[in-house]
Amino acid sequence: MLLTIGLPMIYRIDKELAFRQTLWYIFGLIVFFIVIFVFKKYFITNRYTYLYMGVIYIMFIMTFIFGSRIKGSINWIKFNGISFQPSEVIKILFILFIASYFTNRDKKLKKSYFLFIVYSIIGLFFFQKDLGSALLLYLVFMSIYYLNEENKFALLMNLFGAIIVGINSIIIFDHVKVRMISWINPWKYIDGAGYQITQSLFAISEGGYLGVGLGKGHPKYIPEVQTDFIFSAIIEEMGILMGIAIVLLYILFIYKGIKITLNQKNNFIRQVALGITMMTGFQAFIIIGGSIKLIPLTGITLPFVSYGGSSIVMSFVSIGLLQVASQELEGEFHSE
Repeated sequence: MLLTIGLPMIYRIDKELAFRQTLWYIFGLIVFFIVIFVFKKYFITNRYTYLYMGVIYIMFIMTFIFGSRIKGSINWIKFNGISFQPSEVIKILFILFIASYFTNRDKKLKKSYFLFIVYSIIGLFFFQKDLGSALLLYLVFMSIYYLNEENKFALLMNLFGAIIVGINSIIIFDHVKVRMISWINPWKYIDGAGYQITQSLFAISEGGYLGVGLGKGHPKYIPEVQTDFIFSAIIEEMGILMGIAIVLLYILFIYKGIKITLNQKNNFIRQVALGITMMTGFQAFIIIGGSIKLIPLTGITLPFVSYGGSSIVMSFVSIGLLQVASQELEGEFHSE
């Protein structure tokens, strides 16, 4: 249903983008069925911890060597006119890596090594200036970590450390400082750093409860509206009630994901289902929260709604993994 809400809005913004998005939908659907078959047949065990970790680092290296800077972040690779976002693949691999560790942590990596790897991955996103992905992975990690870590003091120390790093990053890095300043008082910088968020707020206020009507708004006034601010554009033309409906659909997704997690007996798949559910939920919260000035802007997409090939395909991968998790599998799988 989220797909059917996003596509008309993208078509209204740019017909060419809507055509491309439709092709990505079709390709994503094919990938969805492939993921169900391949993952269930070959990857329902937790024996690939080092494989997930290795591929993550390889994708970072490829991004740093061949990547292009788009919207200030070095997280795109262009090939024959097609832009690919390795970060979208890394998000899924990150969940698989964490799930594999917590399923078999007594036989695999030591905890200190594991934490170093986790924070190095998050740090690499930060180094790329991809703050949205860094925040998203941290929230997903802490969600899974909270449910698996008996030592709550260690959990608090990780949380405290993240807060310290966040505060220092605002002081040290200019791009983080600019985002914070424009979030606190965007009206003061309406012609500069605060332009996006102020236009987003204007669009939301213009829409009212029922919207101004599809095709009657001004979504192109908002930079990157098809990716970062499609939620605001939808509210402007379809109304606040449609915005509430979108939020409720994500809540339903989270509910179903948690239900699948609780019913799954395979520990590894259960961890994966939890990670996918939390990632989708947090990602929706971050982008919607940024659009309404609840939190600072981060530059990630709204799952299943925003324009973006990499995002759409990996969203289909996510629901493919959840589909596997919804099936009855055997209890525990261990590395050999």
